[in-house]
Amino acid sequence: MATLKDVAREAELSVGTVSRVLNNRGYISEETRKRVQEAMGRLHYQPNAMARSLSKKSSSMIGVIVPSISHPYFAKVLSCLESEAHEKNYQLLLFCSQGKKSREEEYVRVCISNRVAGLVLCSGTVETAKLRDLGFPVVTFERFLNNADAGVECDNYEGGVIAAGELIRAGCTRLLCIGGKGEVSMPADARRVGFMDTCARYPEVKVREYLCAPEHLDDLNYFQELKLFLDEAPDTDGIFAGSDVIGMQVMAELTARGRRVPQDVKVVGYDDVNLAKMTTPQMTTIRQPVTEMAREAIRVIEKAAHHESYPVRTMFHVTLERRGTT
Repeated sequence: MATLKDVAREAELSVGTVSRVLNNRGYISEETRKRVQEAMGRLHYQPNAMARSLSKKSSSMIGVIVPSISHPYFAKVLSCLESEAHEKNYQLLLFCSQGKKSREEEYVRVCISNRVAGLVLCSGTVETAKLRDLGFPVVTFERFLNNADAGVECDNYEGGVIAAGELIRAGCTRLLCIGGKGEVSMPADARRVGFMDTCARYPEVKVREYLCAPEHLDDLNYFQELKLFLDEAPDTDGIFAGSDVIGMQVMAELTARGRRVPQDVKVVGYDDVNLAKMTTPQMTTIRQPVTEMAREAIRVIEKAAHHESYPVRTMFHVTLERRGTT
């Protein structure tokens, strides 16, 4: 098995230089970094992450807790977090809680034992008191900040306002607002509030609000509830879906009923996941700047590692992606 000395010899560099590359300490030229990586590849050298973490106060791992890995939004979040972490020479330690508090608390303990550099918390049931004094920064991602060190989120209220404005602009007056219901309050709840507040300013607009059960965040099957909602409001001409997944299933159910999108019913989704461009017609949606949000979350952890100041809360604007459903 190759050692650090073998890598240094192969790269024709000092052991100290190779160690600095592996630990991302000090200035390292791209040429030197490339020589070390190529030498490691030739020798099939794998750094011992745990041994390295024992020699420092933290490892190069960043813990990430999400409620679901099957949901397209969280798949997008994870992809962006991994890309940004890799750019900064971190690796992700991924946990899927399925919204269960006991699992989240267990995963926080695993992060502590692995001496992670930081934790990005995308799930919302862990008791906030347990986030204090962990020895590493906790960054909440689209959930309330509470006792975490920093929070990154988008302006969900603004998103609801934009969605309502788009449907009203398109001439809709009989609206449905369909969202998910979680066990705890989350920033995403504000998108429904923004939608309802905007609709209330237009006397000619009638709107009904429906919430889907929280377990659908994992099984992604909203059809039974959507059938009931549409049965109760058969004359609906505009729908705001609190996620693109709900929006796609709304479109499928409308098609099954012989109602055309957008001629008979216009639809606005939320998140702008890749699947929103794969519907027919392509779905109008509210875009969350997930890449920028992920970059900020990793940046906070990196700044904390270098004992630099960072913003406690960062709020990103959302934008409308107007496509064929409106």
